[in-house]
Amino acid sequence: MRARPLSNASGYTYLHRGIAARDFEQRFQLANHVKVTTASFDNGMLTIELVREVPEALKPRKITIGGGDAAINSGDNVQALEQRQAA
Repeated sequence: MRARPLSNASGYTYLHRGIAARDFEQRFQLANHVKVTTASFDNGMLTIELVREVPEALKPRKITIGGGDAAINSGDNVQALEQRQAA
């Protein structure tokens, strides 16, 4: 963001200037996956709208753990565990 004052009217004499009339620059470091959607400057107020777009690969996932009564009663898992413990 950068601002420059408008051209000075040299014919005016000011008693007090409330806002500094010098150039300024302000930089912002946006977080990852943040995009600027719109920006507007109305009545001296700068408004910037940001949107965070997280890719599907980085979103948390729900992993269902299968099993239930059928897996417990099948005995296949029990036999596999017994073979691993024996080895």
